[in-house]
Amino acid sequence: MRVVGEAASPSDAVLVATREQPDITLFDLNNSEEGHLDCLPSLFKAAKSTRVLVLTEQQDNELSQRAVRLGATGVVFKNNGSDVLIKAIQKVHTGEAWVDRFTMATLLTEMSRGDRITQPSPEAETIATLTNREREVITAVAMGLRNRQIAERLFISDVTVRHHLTSVFSKLGVSDRFELMIYAYRHRLADPPAERRS
Repeated sequence: MRVVGEAASPSDAVLVATREQPDITLFDLNNSEEGHLDCLPSLFKAAKSTRVLVLTEQQDNELSQRAVRLGATGVVFKNNGSDVLIKAIQKVHTGEAWVDRFTMATLLTEMSRGDRITQPSPEAETIATLTNREREVITAVAMGLRNRQIAERLFISDVTVRHHLTSVFSKLGVSDRFELMIYAYRHRLADPPAERRS
């Protein structure tokens, strides 16, 4: 085995996959990052032959099923030893799946009944390109904060806030802060004011 690249965010992972074309992509997922799975379709477009193995903190049947629906070949839980992870990588590399029996049974039942497996929307792929900092800026804008307030809140400069907003506007196809707020509420990037108060 040889590690050919590492990435700190979904968008970086797509760039690394495009450049390196890895056989296996190990997708490390924390509990709060389930939304990052939405970048898997982009990852497969970037590296068509890669097989994705999701590494997650705890056994979560819904998360496992969602990962497989989005194209992952396996799910490994972090409480297992490193020997399990290595074995999973080897199995997935040979073309086998590494999925718990419950997840496999559920997905096979869906297929046998003709249940439609939900595909990620183009919007989900777009949102997956946002960096963590850009998401923080979007949340702050949705709260009604101005650039200086955002800069103070995130400990960055006004200029950096403007750069992030320019990038966000370009990625999401919005033209101003108001459109960004509406987009953020509609796509659950931020809670509407009424929900924040409740």
